[in-house]
Amino acid sequence: MASDEKIIIADNVVIHPGDLHEDFIRSSGPGGQNVNKVATAVQLRFDAANAEGLPERVRERTIKLAGQRATKDGVVVIEAGRFRTQEQNRADARARLTALVAKAAEPPPPPRKKTRPSKGAVERRLKTKAGRSTVKKLRGRVEND
Repeated sequence: MASDEKIIIADNVVIHPGDLHEDFIRSSGPGGQNVNKVATAVQLRFDAANAEGLPERVRERTIKLAGQRATKDGVVVIEAGRFRTQEQNRADARARLTALVAKAAEPPPPPRKKTRPSKGAVERRLKTKAGRSTVKKLRGRVEND
């Protein structure tokens, strides 16, 4: 995926390349001496608060779902350093950002319908409670007559 292409998530949800900023940093993990010399990990910054391709609801949910990855200014920061090459880490960071925004763009779940227990279920529950109560009363002290 070229870095100057729009990322289309849904009909009205698009990530513009101008809203993304990538910095390459040194990665931890495997790689031998190479890990100390080459900046292969990517730090992807997405300005969700000012992104023009996101509706207001999606923008707010993206920041909320990002949790600690979002700054106070509404910038989502994703660090990817699993792989040994810049390109793989860049693709990984973009895929994770796309998944986050796609989850934020999902429609809200339908409202919960309130249900009541059936009359028979209530009666069965009360009958078992009474039975347990009787059993516990019978476990008390035995009185001498």
